[in-house]
Amino acid sequence: MALNEERATLVSAMSEAERLLQASFVRLKIEDPATANAQWCLEQYFAELNERFENGLNRAAVLPAEPEELRPPAGVFLIAKLHEQLVGCGGVKLHGRAPAELKRMWVSPAARGLGIGRRLLEQLELHAHDAGATAVRLETNRALREAISLYRRSGYVEVAPFNQEPHAHHWFEKRLAKEKSGGNPM
Repeated sequence: MALNEERATLVSAMSEAERLLQASFVRLKIEDPATANAQWCLEQYFAELNERFENGLNRAAVLPAEPEELRPPAGVFLIAKLHEQLVGCGGVKLHGRAPAELKRMWVSPAARGLGIGRRLLEQLELHAHDAGATAVRLETNRALREAISLYRRSGYVEVAPFNQEPHAHHWFEKRLAKEKSGGNPM
């Protein structure tokens, strides 16, 4: 192996080790959606959607996910922190055995690639499952390619539209296992 190839292999391995080390410092926690931390994450979420959507975001037309819908027992809202910096959020609205609704998933562009979206998704699914939901649903915009890829890799299948979200192009659902998970380790 030539010296340049060895150097490239070493740099790649060091980058992967750094990424894994950073990922180990990410912490998820349940947060009241009305707190300053949660509201900051939600503002970042809406700002990014406004930037990425083809015609911007009409925030007044977005289907609601009010704070009371994302607080136990009606739902759960999670935030993700890397060290003490906010880097992600997501919520789930619970409806008993009816499908739960995934809402407001966001990961900071600076923290993407650390598995935060996957971890948020898994924890929200566990909360839905433990609350008795048999499935989780979500809708998303075609501009959010990374999210669509995550959902598909995580077992979500595209279904017919189940709501009137004006910015949605894709609707997904994932069936949840019937047995209890035994808790929500974060």
